[in-house]
Amino acid sequence: MTHDHFVVQSPAKPAQQLLLLFHGVGDNPVAMGEIGSWFAPLFPDALIVSIGGAQPCGPAPGRQWFSVAGVTEENRQARVDAIMPTFIETVRYWQKHSGVSPLATALIGFSQGAIMSLEGIKADPTLASRVIAFNGRFATLPETASVANTVHLIHGGEDRVIDLAWAVKAQEAIQAAGGDVTLDIVEDLGHAIDDRSMQFALDHLRYTVPKHYFDEALSGGTPNDDDVIEMM
Repeated sequence: MTHDHFVVQSPAKPAQQLLLLFHGVGDNPVAMGEIGSWFAPLFPDALIVSIGGAQPCGPAPGRQWFSVAGVTEENRQARVDAIMPTFIETVRYWQKHSGVSPLATALIGFSQGAIMSLEGIKADPTLASRVIAFNGRFATLPETASVANTVHLIHGGEDRVIDLAWAVKAQEAIQAAGGDVTLDIVEDLGHAIDDRSMQFALDHLRYTVPKHYFDEALSGGTPNDDDVIEMM
């Protein structure tokens, strides 16, 4: 499969985790790869790849997944749905290439990349176990949610591009559907990622135990060793 990408880290041994990064409108995978460099030291066994949007956007090397020209609340979902098969195919390609299962896959997106990551697990809950959404939103709020996915929403409190209210609504919708979600608000931050945002992301991947492990424990089951190794 041919698509624009930048490999941030490729471990010498077979990868144990897969971290896929998705940039915002007009950005590119090399620039988003700088975010991936924060994860590399803490996940030395992870294949970390920054993925470019499927369409060119503005001056090269800018990319996007869907056009935001004339985008409205009414037509955003259709634009996401039109490109979603390509997005899912891209994630599946890297899972097959790396030999890493969805259980050990995290989708990490900023802005439009966060929209695609959130919508990706909405369209296919088996796509990945974790989503880290920096300053993102759903195109339309989910009516169902799976505890197979753990969603971490990280949002600037002063974001004027995608208002914080969308992250709050996303958290409420996932919780109402019985899903697994956290929301961290970065005070005085606009539509950007800073070191505080990154610390939230790193801490969630390292320390947050997915809800379904608690559910299994309450039902009398316990995760086996392989489950614990895959858990991010």
